[in-house]
Amino acid sequence: MSVYDVIVVGLGGMGSSAAYHLAARGQRVLGLERFGRAHDRGSSHGGSRIIRQSYFEDPAYVPLLLRAYELWEKLEHDAGREIISLTGGVFVGRPESLTFAGSLRASREWDLPHEILDAGELRRRFPTFSPRDDELALFEAKAGFVRPEATVAAHLDLAARHGADLRYGEPVARWQALPEGGVRVTTEKGSYTAGRLVVCPGAWAPELLADLGVPLTVERQIMYWFQPETGVAPFEPGRHPIYIHEDAAGTQVYGFPAIDGPDGGAKVAFFRGGAVCTPDTIDRQVHPEEVQDMQQHLAGVLPTLPGRFLRAATCMYTNTPDQHFVIATHPRHPQVTVACGFSGHGFKFVPVVGEILADLATNGATAHPIGLFDPRRDFSG
Repeated sequence: MSVYDVIVVGLGGMGSSAAYHLAARGQRVLGLERFGRAHDRGSSHGGSRIIRQSYFEDPAYVPLLLRAYELWEKLEHDAGREIISLTGGVFVGRPESLTFAGSLRASREWDLPHEILDAGELRRRFPTFSPRDDELALFEAKAGFVRPEATVAAHLDLAARHGADLRYGEPVARWQALPEGGVRVTTEKGSYTAGRLVVCPGAWAPELLADLGVPLTVERQIMYWFQPETGVAPFEPGRHPIYIHEDAAGTQVYGFPAIDGPDGGAKVAFFRGGAVCTPDTIDRQVHPEEVQDMQQHLAGVLPTLPGRFLRAATCMYTNTPDQHFVIATHPRHPQVTVACGFSGHGFKFVPVVGEILADLATNGATAHPIGLFDPRRDFSG
C-alpha cells in the first residue's frame, strides 16, 4: 500500500492540469488514468477546442477565462510547444439569440474589446460566411483555439517533471473517504491511500460520483472534417475565424479555420443535442445520414465548406441540467474534491480549473469565484 498527499483520478484535460498544479506546489501526487496516456475515448481529443472570453453561457465565467488565458500562455511557455492560437472569433445569430445577445452581454459587463458586425460587414470581412440579412455577429479578436491533445501532454509532462507518479491503464474500481481522515483508492492493480482525493472522471462521473447527488447526463457528440469546395486557402487562420452560429430554431454549430494543412479540411460540429449514452454504450460509428445532416446545415451558413467529407470522430459530453460545471469539495467528504459536468464548453478552462482544484485540495478553499458550480445548487428549475 502506497501513501501520497493527493490522488488524482482521471488524467484528461482537468485531471492532468490538477496533477500538474498540485505537483508544482510540492504535493506527492498519484495520477490514475483508465486508458493510455493519449486516448480518444472521452472528451479531451479532436485536434482543437475553441477559446473565447465573450461568454454567452453566463458573464460569471469571464473572470475565470481571464485567468485561464494567463495560464494558457504560461503553459505554452513552460512546455515549449505550440498550444494556443488566437484567430479571432465571430458569434452569429439573430439579435435576440443566445449566441449573439449573450456574447454581447458578457462583453459589455466586463468591458471586453469587441465589434458588432451586421450581415453585410460579416460577409465583407469574412467572405466564407453567408449570414441571413437579419443576423448580427459579435467579433472578438482574442478568440481562437487550443490543441487538446497537446494540452494534456504538456500538463502530464510538467506534472511528471515535478515528481508526480502517473499511472495509465489503471481504472479505478472504487474510492473511499476514510473515517479517520484521508482516502483509499482501489484499482485492479492495487490499493492506494492519500490525505486528499481529486476526482476528474469526465464521462465516467455518473459511476464514480454516484453519491454526489448531481443528475448528470452523458451524450454522444460528433466532430466532422470537410474539405471546402474551393480548397482550404479561404479558411486558413488569418482569413477565417473560429465561429459559433445559431439559427432561427436555436441550433448552434461551431467550427474552426483549416488548421491541419491543405488536406486536413476544416472541423465543424453541432453544439449539444446529441443522443444520450454511456461510455459503454456509445455508438462510435458515424452514419451517412449524420454526415448529410451536417452538410445540409452548413450549406446555409458557409456554403463552400460542406464540400467533400473527410472524416468524423465521436466524443462524449457530460452535462448537468443547467449546463454549468461542478467544481467543489464533496458535500459529504471534505477530503475529496470533485470536478465534472464540463462538456460542451469546459476545455477552455482547463488550466484555471487545475489551479482551482489544487487550491481546494491543499487549502480547502479558493479565491476564484466558483459559487455557480456548487453541487448543492437547485437543479429542479
